[in-house]
Amino acid sequence: MKKAILLCSLLGSLAVSTARADEGMWMLTDLKQQNAAAMRELGLDIGIDQIYCPDSISLKDAVVHFGGGCTGEVISAEGLVLTNHHCGYKYIQQHSSVEHDYLTDGFWAMNRSQELPCSGLTVTFIDRILDVTDYVREQLAKDEDPEGLNYLSPSYLSTVASRFAEQENIAVDTFTVLELKPFYGANKYYLFVKTVYKDVRMVGAPPSSIGKFGADTDNWMWPRHCGDFSIFRIYASKDGKPAEYSADNVPLRVKKHIAINLRGVKEGDFTFVMGFPGRNWRYMISDEVEERMQTTNFMRDTVRGVRLRVLGEEMSKDDKTRIQYAAKYASSANYWKNAIGMNEGLVRLKVLNTKKKQQESLLEFGRETGNDNYLKAYETIKDIVAKRRDAVYHQQAIYEALMLGTEFSEIPNTDNLLEALQQKNKKAIAEETQQLREAGKKFFNKDYSPSVDCKVSKQLIALYARLIPAAQRISVFRLIDDKYQGSTDAFVDACFTRSIFSSAEALEKFLKRPAAETLENDPMVIYAKSVKEGYQATSDAMKAETNAYNLAHKTWVAGMLELRRRQGKAIYPDANSTLRLTYGKIGSYEPVDGVEYLYYTTLKGVMEKEDPDNPEFVVPAKLKELYEKKDYGEYAMPDGRMPVCFATATDNTGGNSGSPVFNAKGELIGTGFDRNYEGLTGDIAYNPQLQRAACVDIRYTLFIIDKYAGARHLIDEMTIIR
Repeated sequence: MKKAILLCSLLGSLAVSTARADEGMWMLTDLKQQNAAAMRELGLDIGIDQIYCPDSISLKDAVVHFGGGCTGEVISAEGLVLTNHHCGYKYIQQHSSVEHDYLTDGFWAMNRSQELPCSGLTVTFIDRILDVTDYVREQLAKDEDPEGLNYLSPSYLSTVASRFAEQENIAVDTFTVLELKPFYGANKYYLFVKTVYKDVRMVGAPPSSIGKFGADTDNWMWPRHCGDFSIFRIYASKDGKPAEYSADNVPLRVKKHIAINLRGVKEGDFTFVMGFPGRNWRYMISDEVEERMQTTNFMRDTVRGVRLRVLGEEMSKDDKTRIQYAAKYASSANYWKNAIGMNEGLVRLKVLNTKKKQQESLLEFGRETGNDNYLKAYETIKDIVAKRRDAVYHQQAIYEALMLGTEFSEIPNTDNLLEALQQKNKKAIAEETQQLREAGKKFFNKDYSPSVDCKVSKQLIALYARLIPAAQRISVFRLIDDKYQGSTDAFVDACFTRSIFSSAEALEKFLKRPAAETLENDPMVIYAKSVKEGYQATSDAMKAETNAYNLAHKTWVAGMLELRRRQGKAIYPDANSTLRLTYGKIGSYEPVDGVEYLYYTTLKGVMEKEDPDNPEFVVPAKLKELYEKKDYGEYAMPDGRMPVCFATATDNTGGNSGSPVFNAKGELIGTGFDRNYEGLTGDIAYNPQLQRAACVDIRYTLFIIDKYAGARHLIDEMTIIR
């Protein structure tokens, strides 16, 4: 171990970097070569090997992929994981009921026996990160690939990963998995060897009045005043191995956990963040940015706005519906507001002009070097974007309105049962009937309300019809026009009165005496099939353009990388839900002339925002009591105020939610949970003056755990630097 650490340290001492501060979602494998000097200059006070070293334990080993869509950090030797409240929200909701409303009241396990298993939740560690570019290229060169598409094919790359693992004697099983992904437009490939833990239990969550304080109004905004955190625990078999849930499992004894620093933050402090950012598109040309604004962002704004209005009305009527749809509403609302803010920012910050300057730089570089490949790639991308615009627009309409918006589009597939009935195969009928019964139980779960789905679907199917010309609509509209005189409301009413999927009882009645004719004429079955076929048709219509685009994009990105190398600049790939590091300094900012936002907020701001008549801004009585008494324990700022959140200039996006925010010594000072409104253009173009990551101050997190919840036993588990 000592030899491995020494080797990493020696390699780090040779590194030279010209990396620009702040911008970039950096691969951990590149830190020594590209970022070490810049990070030290900004204030990093530890060696890169303490952050990441392939041959020894480092901070990387305490950063986890939480549920596949968020980030978490291990904060105790016994597997405590800290993440955001909104990342744990689905599981808080999973355990909530009218009788035990953990969304409203919060939840705290006061001993291990009270920790609640979370069905479907996983926590994933990254064991190894391997650059396998040369190996993948060798495989691509020798494998038969008639369409020339294997270089991006997930199934093909999975096969290549398995071959590599076998060659290198990397053991793979149910809990040790491989992920091989393309980077830099498929100009490089990395293999991630991961360990997945499937027994994860809920330990603590503040009430939504703390964890979601400000809710949709404050979402994507700064300043913020929410305690957006929740706590879970990883369990393993008694021998410390990953295992399915069992009452006999024990808390995982982790190999690394993060120390917590209570000394606070100040303007100009160096910070770095590790996490799993989802997607960004920094190598787009200006035409692609316009396409994004007019299709994806437009549809999210237009369709989700309608869906959220109806859901909000229904959720306000009773507690059961509110709990049923809490997670669905929050998930939909998040990127609804993101789309609105991104489009506003792209115009306000003149990002199209920025992109045009970037692309002209590469085209000029091509002319200077006598390489016309970049011009050809640019012209190809530009031409494809123009050709596919209508198909992208339609596909997004189907996706947002008919797939995400209408829940009954996800009814179980009945094709196999229909075939068995048509062939009068009694054995197959019995098997398919039972399978459909089990699938029906999953569809008619505790979080589904047919009456709510009916009301939402009426609005969204009608909206789809207004957005898409009649001649282009999916096939079910022929039925709506012919049988229901074009009335989408009448069609939806028929779905929820006549379909075998109108209720769990209706499905069971059908399964007792299944008939092919019933399935063939079932309006929900017809609708669900039409939606899937319509979406696939838009993909098929764009297939040739998509393939040509991917090849041109690969060339374009390769050119951008070469240009940056010639300019002596560091490079980083677009985010793709893999482990990355970003860094920058804590700082206030000026969103517009004459306005300055400080880098921190305090509990005073919570009290100032309180509105007992607005569910987004209700303040719990106990929190007010602690504020009035100034009973902050050891978590107050030096001047006696209680910190809540802070902002730092690190480059982040969706998936970074729950990411640990480290100080210069690699100690935990906060948890990232959001971006500011002015920084929503960051998925396409980073703005160092305006983009900020909003973070829960770790002192507020511990204050809520200790003084509000009375869960001091959790504090005692942690390693705290005072």
